[in-house]
Amino acid sequence: MSKRKDASAQVGPTPEETARLREIYGEIMGRNPEHDFEPTLGRVVKVLDLLGNPQNAYRSVHITGTNGKTSTARMVESLVSEYGLRTGRFTSPHLTSVTERIAIDGEPISVGRFNETYEDVLPYILMVDQESEAAGGPRLSFFEVLTVMAYAAFADAPIDVAIVEVGMGGLWDSTNVIDSDVQIIAPISLDHTKWLGDTLREIAENKAGIIKDGKTVVVSEQSDSALEPIVDAAAEHGSHLILEGRDMHVASRIPAVGGQMLTLTTPAGTYQDIFLPLFGEHQAHNALLALVAVETLIAGGGVLEGPIVEAGFGSATSPGRLEVVRRSPTIVVDAAHNPAGAEVLVKALDESFDFERLIGVVGILADKDAEGVLSVLEPVLAEVVITQSSSARSYDAEDLAEIARDVFGEERVHVEERLDEAIDVAAARAEYYDTTGVGSGTGVLIAGSVILAAEARILLGHG
Repeated sequence: MSKRKDASAQVGPTPEETARLREIYGEIMGRNPEHDFEPTLGRVVKVLDLLGNPQNAYRSVHITGTNGKTSTARMVESLVSEYGLRTGRFTSPHLTSVTERIAIDGEPISVGRFNETYEDVLPYILMVDQESEAAGGPRLSFFEVLTVMAYAAFADAPIDVAIVEVGMGGLWDSTNVIDSDVQIIAPISLDHTKWLGDTLREIAENKAGIIKDGKTVVVSEQSDSALEPIVDAAAEHGSHLILEGRDMHVASRIPAVGGQMLTLTTPAGTYQDIFLPLFGEHQAHNALLALVAVETLIAGGGVLEGPIVEAGFGSATSPGRLEVVRRSPTIVVDAAHNPAGAEVLVKALDESFDFERLIGVVGILADKDAEGVLSVLEPVLAEVVITQSSSARSYDAEDLAEIARDVFGEERVHVEERLDEAIDVAAARAEYYDTTGVGSGTGVLIAGSVILAAEARILLGHG
């Protein structure tokens, strides 16, 4: 079935719209950043009440977890779209433009519509800001404003189904004001420990906060310590719990040119010979989560139409996730930013690429487990070029290099503060060891943070 598109998104922005977008982004960024917030839903609830609760105008799928949320969201979106339903997708962070975070029918909201949405909701945001500040509290944060905008834009489109990724955690994440029809919990690992807790159980308890009364929750394979609080929360809410490994399985997967062939088994049936144009075992498991969620949403838990499933997965994309952005030498960009993400990246590289010598370009945010990420990457990287992104949260390149030298040894570590220069150095090192002269067998991996991946994509012409 054909997918309907927002006509406004097909026309490029005017210079005035682009200038206004920059102003708006600056205004939103001037608020508390995404990683600096007060854990409460109160401000978002008040703004949405003033707007008439737009988040209740459509069905929704809510996604949490540590890794795989965005890829899973994009696959849910692709499957739902094949049924001719209009979709809204809210994910974070963005790679090129803030407009990417709010997508209608698979495309980023137009610059003009983003600006209009902001102007529409701003008076109500300012009212709640004033009330909060009068009580000694903060204004709405960067992420809270974007959440309000997304829910309002979806209702205005209008869409049929929203696919919403949490910003962090679940229980008090600002997206959690939505009464979702299906909840997905992707793999949970240690990350954001400053805000979510120091143990897997604490983090899982927070993420299980998206579970809603009497709805369906689809859960990936988890460690016992993460699974227990999820099962308890599902029982408390009277939820229908669908567990990977018990109720659903990746029955088989075969690496193929440009992706992999899958057989997926769900409570409703078995889907064979499904081509997924994404690399890595983790993407097969993300596909399983998406498939079961859409079975629940569209077919009431029944089987989906085979041709629609094939088309939906066949058109799935996940920019910045094991994405080849240049050849000769091959340059791969990945948003892995914690040890668990690095582990699935390493497995996928080994399975899907035939590198004999791989040079890394790595920059990591200072609040992440840098030593853990570097230690996972070390066995597959012949050398590493340490750099930093433009984020104020980024590790200083020299400080990160000190950690890298402990992991890799002095002789395998290079430092280039500027990302463009780091990429040039890595590409030159790869080409130097390319005995074939055609770029086969050698490559460059850019990883360590979503922001670094985004900036690399722009530099390499994929922004």
